This record gives sequence, structure tokens and C-alpha cells, in this order.
Amino acid sequence: MHAMQVLLLHADLDREGDPGKGEHAAGDGRRGHEVRRLSPIRHARELGFEVDAIRQLLSLSDDPNRCCGEVHDITKAYLAEVKDRIARLTALRDELESMVACDNRRISECRIIEVLADHGQCQHCQH
Repeated sequence: MHAMQVLLLHADLDREGDPGKGEHAAGDGRRGHEVRRLSPIRHARELGFEVDAIRQLLSLSDDPNRCCGEVHDITKAYLAEVKDRIARLTALRDELESMVACDNRRISECRIIEVLADHGQCQHCQH
């Protein structure tokens, strides 16, 4: 996550009532709270979660006694997106592999050029 995104996320959280805001005098207490908030943000971004999902997850994590069903639902929805993206990338990879099977004849017989010119010749329409 870029530093600006982190700052914007924190500003949004503060406006929404970040539970740590105002609980500590300026100094180590507030800084410790901010560090504890940055670690899961950074890790979630590394995993590819969108900022809105991270905001929701952070909000839910503020209530440690709450059932984690919503957290599970957010993560399960993201997993479905990842699986869909993997399926599309796999189909794309397979199509490109079939295209490069061209035996380097003349351009007029080149499989790559044929497929690029006519999408109907694609073996995988999911890309």
C-alpha cells in the first residue's frame, strides 16, 4: 500500500470514529495504536484486499467479542474473486501456449496472426 493510501485510510478511519483516537495523549500510546493498525493493513494489501474491504475488516476487528462471520464472508468473497481471476489467467495462458505452437512458417500461415485476426479461432473464450 502506498503511504498516501495509508494516510487516507487512517484519515477515513479517524473521521468514522477510530476507537484509539483521543484515548492516549500524543506520544507512545497513540503511536503504538497506529503501528498495530498498520500491520494488518499492510498484510491485507499484500494479499490483494481492496481498501474498502480492509476498512471493513479493521472496523470489525475493533470488537474482539464479535462473531467473525462477517470477516469470513468478506474473505470468502475475495477468495471467489481470486479463483475467478486464476481461471481467467489459466485460460489466457493456455490460449497463448496454443498460439506459440506456431512452427515459424511464413506470416501468411502464422497461427498467432490468424488467432489475433479472428477471435473465433481462440480455443478459450474466457479471456
